[in-house]
Amino acid sequence: MRITQTQIMVLSDPQPDPEDAGVSDLAVLTITTDEGITGLSEIFSVPPGVAKAVLDGPDSFFGRLLVGQDPVPPERLWKRLYESMTHGARRGWALICLGAVDVALWDIYGKLLQRPVYELLGGRAFAEAQIITGARDEVIPYCTIISHEWDHKSVLTQQLARVTALRDLGYRAFKIEPMNCAVETIVELARLARQEIGPERLLAVDVGYLWNDVGTALSVADRLAELDIFFLETPFPTDALPAYASLSAKTRVRIAAGEHTVTRWEFLDLMDRGGVNVVQPYMTTVGGLTEAKRLLDLARPRGALVCPGNWSTGILSAATVHFAAISPCTPCFEFVAAEVYGSPLRKALRELGEPVVDGAIALPTRPGIGLELPADLINHYRVG
Repeated sequence: MRITQTQIMVLSDPQPDPEDAGVSDLAVLTITTDEGITGLSEIFSVPPGVAKAVLDGPDSFFGRLLVGQDPVPPERLWKRLYESMTHGARRGWALICLGAVDVALWDIYGKLLQRPVYELLGGRAFAEAQIITGARDEVIPYCTIISHEWDHKSVLTQQLARVTALRDLGYRAFKIEPMNCAVETIVELARLARQEIGPERLLAVDVGYLWNDVGTALSVADRLAELDIFFLETPFPTDALPAYASLSAKTRVRIAAGEHTVTRWEFLDLMDRGGVNVVQPYMTTVGGLTEAKRLLDLARPRGALVCPGNWSTGILSAATVHFAAISPCTPCFEFVAAEVYGSPLRKALRELGEPVVDGAIALPTRPGIGLELPADLINHYRVG
């Protein structure tokens, strides 16, 4: 088998609204082989122009290294692409594009062998006692909840309405996001959300890099601990590792970060220098499924949980499900529940993936990552 083409297409909602989880200018990678097997991945947070320069066609930055190559095993081409950047950009957008290549290659590998990717990554490896009780043949998404507006009343009203709607649909885990909010709004939203979902469901809080002082973060974390908050996400700017370390050492609430962190090496810093005990790799941003699996080997002996992030679409969710299946320290992973947001593209992509039943996703049975984009979807949402 040989790779014959790497192609970038751009998908978008007709009128994307970021406050309603609208999808705007999402770069999607397709890798084609001479045996007719294709691999799919999205490239979260990379501008389409950059993605095209890196991966669109045989003359692109990575395309010239991929066309003509045997796509199996994916680890070999991961090494080839990574080492090609030794004297250049070994982080940032180029690494995220490498991660998308890796996911697409695993998709090809699974289709070639007619097996779901998680089986090729090592098979299911749940811990004997996961944090959220469930069957051993399913994984648990947590629903990220945002608001249309961010004043005190709107945050409480809109986010609680979405929490209640998703609770009634059977979801078991939630993350509220009181961004740019005062301390009392954060605590009140958490208190009311806990009342809505009861004591058994998981509840996390993301404040979106809100503070610069450990004192405020510690005070809020202590109050959230009384509400059995599973983790407090990104209290400080990304690179404030000493602040993270200080907070983690003083609070009993788990501290989470890592949505924009690339490679296992940056996560190593986050855990060892920052004391972060819930790391949140995106499956493409970290460097692909190959690199995410390496991260597990670093997180487990440190007692850290790996709860992947995914404020994106069902394409990235498809890859994330396979990772969650092989991880012994992933009780849950981020998920955008399309039922409570207005994005038609997000809804269309969600319908293509594995269904959520009683708040859980069954282990995939389809080969590869298990997702194919129909031509009518592409034609309707494609930009350019």
